[in-house]
Amino acid sequence: MQEDGRWSDQAALHPDLPDSAGPLMFLSAGGDMGAMMRAHDWSASPLGHPRAWPQALRTVVGLLLNSKFPMFVAWGPELGFLYNDSYREILGDKHPAALGGRFHDIWSEIWPDISPLIERALRGEATYADRLYLVMNRHGYDEPTWFTFSYSPVRDETGAIPGMYCAVVEVTDQVLAEQYRDEENERLRGLFAQAPGIMAVLRGPEHVFELTNQSYMQLIGHRAIVGKRARDALPEIVGQGFLELLDRVYTTGEPFVGHALPVRLQREPDGPLDERYVDFVYQPIRDANGQVNGIFVEGSDVTDRKLVEDELRAANRQKDQFLAMLAHELRNPLAPIMTAAQLLKLGRLDVKSTANASEIIVRQAEHMTDLVNDLLDVSRVTRGLVTLEKEELDLNAIVAAAVEQVRPLIDTRRHALTLQPSDRPVHVTGDRTRLVQVISNILNNAAKYTAPGGRIALAVTVDDGQATVAVRDNGMGIAPEVLPYIFDLFTQAERTPDRSQGGLGIGLALVKSLVGLHGGTVQARSDGLGQGSEFSISLPCCAARPPAQARDVGGDAATVPDNGRLRVLVVDDNADAAQMLAALLEAHGHVVSVEYDGRGALARARAEHPDVLLLDIGLPDMDGYELARRLRAQPENTAATLVALTGYGQNQDREDAQQAGFDHYLVKPADLNEVNEVLALAEARR
Repeated sequence: MQEDGRWSDQAALHPDLPDSAGPLMFLSAGGDMGAMMRAHDWSASPLGHPRAWPQALRTVVGLLLNSKFPMFVAWGPELGFLYNDSYREILGDKHPAALGGRFHDIWSEIWPDISPLIERALRGEATYADRLYLVMNRHGYDEPTWFTFSYSPVRDETGAIPGMYCAVVEVTDQVLAEQYRDEENERLRGLFAQAPGIMAVLRGPEHVFELTNQSYMQLIGHRAIVGKRARDALPEIVGQGFLELLDRVYTTGEPFVGHALPVRLQREPDGPLDERYVDFVYQPIRDANGQVNGIFVEGSDVTDRKLVEDELRAANRQKDQFLAMLAHELRNPLAPIMTAAQLLKLGRLDVKSTANASEIIVRQAEHMTDLVNDLLDVSRVTRGLVTLEKEELDLNAIVAAAVEQVRPLIDTRRHALTLQPSDRPVHVTGDRTRLVQVISNILNNAAKYTAPGGRIALAVTVDDGQATVAVRDNGMGIAPEVLPYIFDLFTQAERTPDRSQGGLGIGLALVKSLVGLHGGTVQARSDGLGQGSEFSISLPCCAARPPAQARDVGGDAATVPDNGRLRVLVVDDNADAAQMLAALLEAHGHVVSVEYDGRGALARARAEHPDVLLLDIGLPDMDGYELARRLRAQPENTAATLVALTGYGQNQDREDAQQAGFDHYLVKPADLNEVNEVLALAEARR
C-alpha cells in the first residue's frame, strides 16, 4: 500500500523516526478510522505524528482498529483520544473533530463522572462500570445515556502507564426498554391492585397465592396469604367446593365460571363466618410449553346485588300475593251485594226481607270502602303525604273510642275484653283520628286472629315519660320466622296463607307508619304459633293541661237534623251511581235532577238554578273542574253550592277543586252524614 503525500514528506524531513523506510503497517487495516488516521493532520494533536508513537500505543491502536467492539485509547499527559469505527456512533456529532483531541475537551460534560475512573486506571487499577448513567451532549442537546465499560491501564516497555484504553458498549436502548417495561409492569400492578373486581394469581398444583389485589383482600378480610397454599391461607373454604374447582381447572385446563355462588369467610380474626356471594372465573395460566402452571382468579363481590335481587323477587311475590288477596277481599263483599241486589230487582220480597237485603248491601259496601281507604292511607303515608292535625289528647279517651269502634266484632266473636286504663289522664300530642285508627286496628287484629270465645286484654301504662298501650290476646300467635317482618307491607299474606281471616296485610304497616309520625314506636311479641300475641304502642307524654271540651265522635244519619227542601243537580257519567244518589236525596225530601255529562249539566243548571250541584270529576266531554268553572261563569249559578264527588282523593286533587270554584270535596263513596252536613250548610247559606 502506498503512503499519501504527507507521510512521504514527513519521512523525508525526519529520517531518524522509526519505520522511516516503510509504511505504518499498524494503521493499514483499520477501516474508515485507519484511513482517517493516515490522512489526518496531526500537527495540532498532543499525540504528534503516528511515526513518533511509542510501540505500546501502536499496539493498542492496532488492536482497537481491528476490533468490531467500540473502543478508544487515551494517551499521554493530555490524554490524546483515538478510537475505532464502532465508537463513532457513541461520539455522535463529536466525530470527526474528536480524533486526536484531548479526552477532557471531547467529553467535558461527563468529565466529573468519569475522571475518577480514569485516574484509577492511570494508577494501574482496571475499573468496570455497569450501566453507568451519563448525561451527554453529542447531538446538540443533553440526553440521558447508559454505558457498560472497562477502563484498563496501558504500560510501555519500562512498565510505566502513559495511557489507558476502554472497551465500551452503549446500553441506553436496553435500559430505556427495561424502564418502560418496569413502568408498564408497575402500572399493571397498580391497575391489578386497584381493580374494583377481585383478582388473584395462584401457582402450582397446591394453588399457592402469588398475587392478590385490594378487592380480594377486602373480600376475605385482610390477612397474610401470599406464599401460602389456598387450603392453609383460607382454611374455612375447605369443604365448600372451591378447592375442588381449582383442582379441576388445574388438571383439565378448562376455565370455570361461577355466578352468585355463596362462600362463607372468616373475615375477622376469631369472628363468625360471613356469607358473601361472588361472580368469578378460574382461568388456567399456561407456560411456554402450553402446560398449566397456575390459575388466574377474577370476579366481583355481588352480595349487595344478590340481596337486592332477592328483595325484588320477594317483593314481586308479595305483589302477586297481594293482588290475589285484593281480588279475594273485594269479591267477598261483592258476592252478597250482587245477591241482595238481584233479590231486590225481583220485587218479590216482603218489607222485612227488603230491609235485610238493604242492610247487607250497606254493610258490605262499607267493608269495601274500608278496604279502599286502607289502601289510600298506606299509599299516602309511605309517600309522606299525610298531614297530622295534632292536639293535646288523653290516651284513655283515645282507647275508649277505639274500643267502641271494634266492640261489635269483639261481641260477635264472643271474646272477653279486659280493659285496664290508667288511673289518671295520660296526655299525648297527636292526631285524634289517626290514633283511634291505630289502636282500633290493633284491637281488630286481636279479635280476628283469636278463636271465638278468646281473651283480649288492653292496658294503658306510663313509665319514664312514655305512654304505652299494650294489647294481649290468646289467639293464633305469630311464627318466629314471620315476627321480624310483621310490620312490613302485605305480610298477612305470608302469615295466613288461607286468607281465612281476611284483610290485605297492610294494617300493621299503616300502624307502624302512623305511630312513627307521632314520634312513637310499636312492637310485636309472640311465643310462637298457638301462643297468642302482644302488640304495644309507645308514645311520648306531654305535660298535663286542663282537659279540652269533649268532642262528638261519629254519629249516624238519624242524628243529623233535616236539611229542608233543596233543589239538587247530580252530574255523574255512571248512571247507576247518579240514579241511586238521586233516589237517596229524594228520600230525604230534596228535589233532584240528574245529568250524565257536562253539556247537559250546563243546560239544566241554566234552566233550573239548583241550590246544590254534586259533580263527578271524570266526565266524558269535560272534566268536573272545567264544568265548575263554566257554572261559576253563569250569572244564575254564582251563589250555588258546588260539591266535588269523586273517586280521586289526593291533596293535589283537592287543591285543583278549590281553584276551580268548588265549595266542598267528597270522596266516593261519600258517607251520608257528610252529604247531609254539606246540604245543611247549603240550606243555611240559602
